[in-house]
Amino acid sequence: MLERNMPLEHYITISISDDKLSAFLLINELQEDIILSIGQLEEQLKAHQIIHGLNLPMIAQVAASPKSYVGQKLEIAKGTVPQQGQDGYIQYMYDLENEDKKPLELEDGRVNYKEVISLHNVKKGQLIAQRFRATEGAPGKAVTGEVIFAKAGKEARFKLGKNVITDANQMGLYSVMDGMVVKTDRDKINVFPIYEVNGDVDYNIGNIDFIGTVVIRGNVLPGFKIRASGDIRVTGGVEAAELEADGSIEINAGIVGQNKAVVKAGHNLKSSFIQDAVVEADNELTVSQSIMHSTIRAGKAVNCVGSKGLIVGGIIQAGERVKARTIGNSMSTATVIEVGVLPELRNELIQLRGQLKVQMENLDKTEKALTLLDQLAAAGQLGPDKVAMRIKLNHTKKQALEEQNMIKDRILEIEKSLEDSENAKVEVISTIYGGAKIVIGRYTKFIKDASNRVTFRLVDSDISMTANV
Repeated sequence: MLERNMPLEHYITISISDDKLSAFLLINELQEDIILSIGQLEEQLKAHQIIHGLNLPMIAQVAASPKSYVGQKLEIAKGTVPQQGQDGYIQYMYDLENEDKKPLELEDGRVNYKEVISLHNVKKGQLIAQRFRATEGAPGKAVTGEVIFAKAGKEARFKLGKNVITDANQMGLYSVMDGMVVKTDRDKINVFPIYEVNGDVDYNIGNIDFIGTVVIRGNVLPGFKIRASGDIRVTGGVEAAELEADGSIEINAGIVGQNKAVVKAGHNLKSSFIQDAVVEADNELTVSQSIMHSTIRAGKAVNCVGSKGLIVGGIIQAGERVKARTIGNSMSTATVIEVGVLPELRNELIQLRGQLKVQMENLDKTEKALTLLDQLAAAGQLGPDKVAMRIKLNHTKKQALEEQNMIKDRILEIEKSLEDSENAKVEVISTIYGGAKIVIGRYTKFIKDASNRVTFRLVDSDISMTANV
């Protein structure tokens, strides 16, 4: 029985949390003679649509001794929290992130170059990866009885490359041929076969254009070409030849280019030395001995830090950094080191400026011809053939202006990227000699005197040289 002068709502405040997963009861005040019952409290809760997750023991305690809870905000009901769905995922049978290519060492210490650990070989029909579905999750319920829907997990999808197939339910990824599993651009999974030459690439072999990985257990002789969609590994050396791989390239005995070799890797490139060659790597280029009189381009870094670690002559370009033991020599051989922007962007800028110059010269000629035709038109001496020429030249001028604007926009875009070179650096472990030139972004520093153990960075729009710690 409730004895009171005021309605129950005067003494009790009931509230619901914003997420509707909790309901609270607050006893504001009570007269001395007030008695509460469980039924009255449940009735009050029901009046606020609170019907799920009631804390019945708490309700009973409050009814039995309401004065003990005056001023306390009590959680009187608790909803059911929804369980969000788990994202789907793909589990690979191979470690496709490990690119450390080492030949397999046998128990007796010998090395078997025919078994390379990082070559993920598969047989036709072999499982490459499994897909695990996302879960739907479990809905919850508010204290008011409303259903709170759970968010389903995001499904994972296979990124299909070459020579792979899924089952009907797209739960498994399989190889359709014998070969090697390779992850390429945009994380596509491929199976590439391996082409192996047990000897030199010479006239008995000819040029190689292969959709996979090429392993040469010998030398690549002058004049020959190797093209691979996977990696290229040469256990011997490369002479005046051309190599191009979408993956990485490793050359054990170095490159003697004779100013004719062109070697390009879509990822990393490793060689013991490089001499008189053009060599490019989209990621990192690592040389253990020396780089001499060559044009080198690396999207990220050039490392020449072996026991010799020498860079002399030529142009070295890297998107982020160049690290070498020695740069230049005591004879002040011109050696250019450029960092802070992707090499292809820097070279594109040079080409665009050349194109813009030609465009402006052509536009000037067009405008002079149009001026002459306009003068003839004003004098009434413009024949039908000249009218046609005038129309054509006006069209040519419009096209030229549009092309000029496009070139200028692209030049501006690249120049802005040249300003973002704060993290670029050139690190010299031992000595940098006079005759070297350091370019970071759009700034240049000529080295006049030899310096030891220094690092070059861009500080306040200037190339700063600091001592290595």
